[in-house]
Parts: sequence; structure tokens; C-alpha cells
Amino acid sequence: MTDAAHKPSAGTEVDDDLVFKALAAPLRRRMLDALKDEPLTTGALCARFPEVDRTTVLQHLRVLERAELVTGRKKGRERPLARAPLPIKRIHDRWIGDYARAAVELLDRLDG
Repeated sequence: MTDAAHKPSAGTEVDDDLVFKALAAPLRRRMLDALKDEPLTTGALCARFPEVDRTTVLQHLRVLERAELVTGRKKGRERPLARAPLPIKRIHDRWIGDYARAAVELLDRLDG
């Protein structure tokens, strides 16, 4: 691939910065883990973290939403929250995929 193929646009850089910032906090990672199996309402998500007050959970949730790691769509009076996989896939494709392929190729050469 050419350097241009690896060079992200300015918008992608900002988006990636938001994702890395969101993932930097252990509580936000735990919140994403809580949403792994099923969507949860804000109240249910707050109940999963009784050691943290509701305002703090909502502040962390806003960071996750700004990074587009969490989405919510209003259903009646509730708004179930779900993980959004695309930002993580973008990070994987840009930062992890090439390294993983190189590691597999190295192991294959060592095995041969």
C-alpha cells in the first residue's frame, strides 16, 4: 500500500482521538463491557455501577457517545443504549491489523 492509503483524513484523526480518549478511562471500558451482551437503559447502566453517582455515569456516557462508541434510540419513555462497533473496527484496521498480520507472518517464517 502507498503512504496515502495509510494516511487518515483530518476528520478520522479527530474521531480516533475521541475513541482513544473514551477508552482511556477504566470506568468507560467497564461501561462498554456492560453493554456487550445486551442494550441497557441509562437507569440499568447506572445500577451496574452503584459505587458511582448517576451524574458521573452520565458524564462518562456522554464521552462514549461523542466518540460514537455508544448509541441510543428512544423507544417510548426509554432509551436503550448499545455499543457501536464501527469506531473500534476503524481503530483495529488502522492500528492493529497490520501488526497482527506481521506477527503471523513472522511466526510462519519461524515455523518453516
